Amino acid sequence: MHTVVVAIDGTAGSGKSTTAQGLAKKLGFFYLDTGAMYRAFTLNLIRHGYALDPAKVRQVVLCSIIDIKKDNGRYRILLNGEDVSAQIRTPEVNEKVSQVSALPLVRDLLVGRQRKMALGKSIVCEGRDIGTVVFPDADVKIYMHADIKVRAQRRLREFREKHLSLRPMVPGGDTVAPKVIREFELQEVEKSLAFRDDYDSQRVHSPLRVAEGAIVIDTTNLTIEEEIELAYEHVLKRLPPELQPK
Repeated sequence: MHTVVVAIDGTAGSGKSTTAQGLAKKLGFFYLDTGAMYRAFTLNLIRHGYALDPAKVRQVVLCSIIDIKKDNGRYRILLNGEDVSAQIRTPEVNEKVSQVSALPLVRDLLVGRQRKMALGKSIVCEGRDIGTVVFPDADVKIYMHADIKVRAQRRLREFREKHLSLRPMVPGGDTVAPKVIREFELQEVEKSLAFRDDYDSQRVHSPLRVAEGAIVIDTTNLTIEEEIELAYEHVLKRLPPELQPK
């Protein structure tokens, strides 16, 4: 049985998650969201009293069962059987996930689970070390990035659509003009993304980088539909006839 692995890496807010989901649907492949798995573990660590010391992390590792289920065309992230698809996208998790996912103990655990989940499936998998560490022999590798100001606008829009608030908020925010609040929020998101870019690319264990042979896509001026179509075209060009989607 032939299986195909499409590995998508990239910076936060570059559109890789939405593109990966759309691409998987278009190809008829399973969508493996590794970033969501790290977020779920980060959420569990927060729930157990956030600390990065090895003893605490090891304790939480032992009580973290993370799974991805497809339900009526949508993917749900389960933490010990609980659907945490919404909870893992909060600013609190955003603030901590890079530090948690950089821990060798956490990465070793989840990389093993990710590879196991992919067995026997054709998948589209996205994250920050998919083409370099998790699936270095992937059939197709893609790296996505975008201008940080555009990424900040996308991430802030996502927070608002999900009715999430940013921390820290403007003191006395209800008395400040809405335009000032929006500008403050955008600056906060941009600073957070810049920190995460630097942290992810500079960390010792599994840093974010362009995988050898990866197709680089700048999504700054692309719509989601255009991103998905462009990625789809690249996949079709890279796959031999016998592995083309039916």
